[in-house]
Amino acid sequence: MRPAPSAVLFDLDGTLLDTAPDMVAALQALQREEAVPELGYASARGHVSNGVTGLVSIAFGELPDAERTRLQQRFVALYAQQLVRATRLFPGMDRVLGAIEAAGVPWGVVTNKPGHLTESILATLALRQRCATVVSGDTTAQRKPHPEPLRHALAQISAEAAAAIYVGDAARDVTAGRAAGMRTVAALYGYIPPGEDPAAWGADHRISSPGELLDLPGMPRPPVADR
Repeated sequence: MRPAPSAVLFDLDGTLLDTAPDMVAALQALQREEAVPELGYASARGHVSNGVTGLVSIAFGELPDAERTRLQQRFVALYAQQLVRATRLFPGMDRVLGAIEAAGVPWGVVTNKPGHLTESILATLALRQRCATVVSGDTTAQRKPHPEPLRHALAQISAEAAAAIYVGDAARDVTAGRAAGMRTVAALYGYIPPGEDPAAWGADHRISSPGELLDLPGMPRPPVADR
């Protein structure tokens, strides 16, 4: 039997939380302001894990730097007005977190999302106080796929990298986790662009729903009443 993990860390968008409804709504509002045809939800969803840069690029194409920066700033302003209108934990994720917490395993968030947005979302959903660590895109000098954010999170909670798990829905998450010396899990239920093959990311495990995380070797089992 593999021992329990020293920590379980999650990417935010598309892994821990289903933020796509609010992010796509902000993108569509920006497109209306700019008199550009709106992207449909299904088309935009697969690009949410690429954050502001990815969404603005898919919606507006190639742009001069100044114009791209203006649109990105306006997108963030619009998104900040509706951060948690429809954003929720993915179905089954609260059960996963409960099992992790019941086993005494610390969990946290490592995301490229800006800190003021990350902190607000987690606080509104009453998740911030449950996190052992939160590392956002502006917490450290480097962002994923660099391993520094993950190393920083592990250091904050004194967790051994080789015994820790990182779950994410993008190739950058797997790259960062592997470089940090962690076991990696690809969240196939997340925001994966059409045509991308998660099997090529090199993750140690792939899961199709949050609940499958508890089936991996060493992961805590949910309380008997929840099974």
